Amino acid sequence: MASTTSRGARLAIAAAIGAVIGGAAVAGVALAHDDPMPKNPSPATRAAYVRHENFEKLGKTFKGLNDELRKGSPDVAVVKSSTQTMLSLANSLPTWFPRGSGVEARPMSEAKADIWTDAAGFTAAASALQVQVSKLNQAAASGDIAAVKAQVRPTGGACKGCHDKYRQEKKS
Repeated sequence: MASTTSRGARLAIAAAIGAVIGGAAVAGVALAHDDPMPKNPSPATRAAYVRHENFEKLGKTFKGLNDELRKGSPDVAVVKSSTQTMLSLANSLPTWFPRGSGVEARPMSEAKADIWTDAAGFTAAASALQVQVSKLNQAAASGDIAAVKAQVRPTGGACKGCHDKYRQEKKS
């Protein structure tokens, strides 16, 4: 992938096309904790850090789901649990962005100002993710692993669609 592609977009693309993410994903997650939450953070700062942790959990869960789907006989219970976690996170995602919780609250934030200046567009992107994750969860609930595998790409595409417009490159 091009070096200008964000870590989250790389993860979404890799998961969506079923590529091997292995070591790159683990290394990316390890780097995520180099910015600890300050003591006594403001509500906006706390929101920015909690948002980051929620996205980390969503990414790890999606990666775990894809790892499970690559197995010869995926465990349906693991698949169902993963998609339920993803659905819960996707449904709460719009609440993770209170005004003032961007780079002004956490300088390492990857949230672009467009989230707040283009609230309608961001809401539409979040809704698209919710729809795709809901379809993924419905496929998992049915126990149809082939249907789950078929829904992974559209779900990853919804992640990427939001990242492309509303997420900036990770700051070092």
